[in-house]
Amino acid sequence: MSGSSGTGALDGAVVAVAGAGGPAGRATLLRLAGAGATVVGADADAESLAEAVDAARRAHSGATVTGETVDLLDPAATRAWAARVEQDHGKGRSGVDGLVHLVGGWRGGKTFADTDLADWDLLEKLLIRTVQHTSLAFHDGLLRSDRGRYVLVSAAGASRPTAGNAAYAAAKAAAEAWTLALADDFRKAGGDEGPRAAAAILVIKALVHDAMRAERPNAKFAGFTDAGELADAIAGVWDRPAGEVNGNRLWLTPES
Repeated sequence: MSGSSGTGALDGAVVAVAGAGGPAGRATLLRLAGAGATVVGADADAESLAEAVDAARRAHSGATVTGETVDLLDPAATRAWAARVEQDHGKGRSGVDGLVHLVGGWRGGKTFADTDLADWDLLEKLLIRTVQHTSLAFHDGLLRSDRGRYVLVSAAGASRPTAGNAAYAAAKAAAEAWTLALADDFRKAGGDEGPRAAAAILVIKALVHDAMRAERPNAKFAGFTDAGELADAIAGVWDRPAGEVNGNRLWLTPES
């Protein structure tokens, strides 16, 4: 595939993707580039990030897709990245049109009593600190845009935690709460006219991608969301008015 087919809400948008080197990030870079967005990926893994960026460039030769190794656990580095995204890719206008947060990680056990608090130490950094740093860094830029979106991908376990998943579920729940506070800020900034920017949460059970299917060809992955389907849902956040998605959990798996 060559070129981009952007004719909709993402055409000409500038969107940053945190955690762009993983399977979800790779699918998201492809989807956003195909929708006509300028896409700026960041990841701690330079090799995986380069592969994801190259794949998106090959698929959409007319699109602008770049990658940068960024330590999102460093608030100053994250703010510097946000400033570069706006300055280098703003095309003569102010604002950043989106930040998609895909930084992930999982640790857990079989029972609650088996919980290792070292897992919490790791997950607090990956799942909470990175959300705090990206949301604070991109906050002003998203408000300067006429279509700013902050998109967090979360897990159903945040609201339905299981015994062996305490650390992961608690970290995801904290990330959701932080994102909802950002949404409230956007709501207040919009005043009587309603929010111009939005913070939304996409909720999945778990993610599945081609490599997982190849490794486990007999597995059913019941209820899992395909990486491509997740990328479609991420892009779809821009198709809906800010007031419709701001502060909402958008479930891609049955809610119960």
